[in-house]
Amino acid sequence: MQFQHLQAVVFDWAGTVIDFGSQAPMGAFVELFARHGVAISIEEARVPMGLPKWEHIQSLGQQPRIAAAWQQAKGAPFTDDDVDALYAEFTPMNMASVQHHARLIGGTSELVQMLRERGLRIGSTTGYNREIMQVLAPLAAAQGFVPDNLVCAGDLPRSRPSPMGMLQTFKDLGVTQAEASVKVDDTVPGLLEGRNAGCWTVAVMASGNALGLTEAQWRAMDEPAREVAREQARQSLGDAQPDFWIDSITSLLPVLRDIDLRLDLGQHPSGAQLAEAR
Repeated sequence: MQFQHLQAVVFDWAGTVIDFGSQAPMGAFVELFARHGVAISIEEARVPMGLPKWEHIQSLGQQPRIAAAWQQAKGAPFTDDDVDALYAEFTPMNMASVQHHARLIGGTSELVQMLRERGLRIGSTTGYNREIMQVLAPLAAAQGFVPDNLVCAGDLPRSRPSPMGMLQTFKDLGVTQAEASVKVDDTVPGLLEGRNAGCWTVAVMASGNALGLTEAQWRAMDEPAREVAREQARQSLGDAQPDFWIDSITSLLPVLRDIDLRLDLGQHPSGAQLAEAR
């Protein structure tokens, strides 16, 4: 059955369509700071996830505990010059790491094919830069995921949570109305990117950064444990005020049908007024 109103679905990458639990960047962030005598935890490294990686590093260095540890290790405050230097180190580290975490999340290629058969265009935005995506995108393509566009961090003057990446995606895909598109993401900045553009937003819980679980860990949970984990994800992603919540994109199709019906009834996404105010 064709969709009557929806025109496009725009996916994030890590934690949404690839790399269950968004594992690839975490070890790289921990190792990056360790090289400079500053120990950070995986939990700390996950907090700014979804931001472009330069801003992610900046945010980590501004966390009070990490800033104090940097001051002690270096004898000077953490500055944007330090961010520049760390970012230059981080990119090749992450390029290597993504190669070991490039498995598509189950059902991704089948879902995308189904959506295309129903008339939807497939967009993508990411907090990874173009250099990292030049490694990751071919690995995803070999497994059957080839979106119709790709907007990377650094491609535009402003990235997430700015709507610029989504606005570029609308242009690339020929989307004529923001509310006719859906942003699917597992981080607050990525969801806000869609919300700020006036799209419907769908938050991914189980496979995403908010929980940081491997697929095996998620599968091993019984339903009560999964519900506890979902609540943790809802709290972590709540600031983005998504329109819908799903465990992974295997649950997306019924949500898209619901959205198409809501559009038929004249309903609008929660971020529509924000976009109009701009």
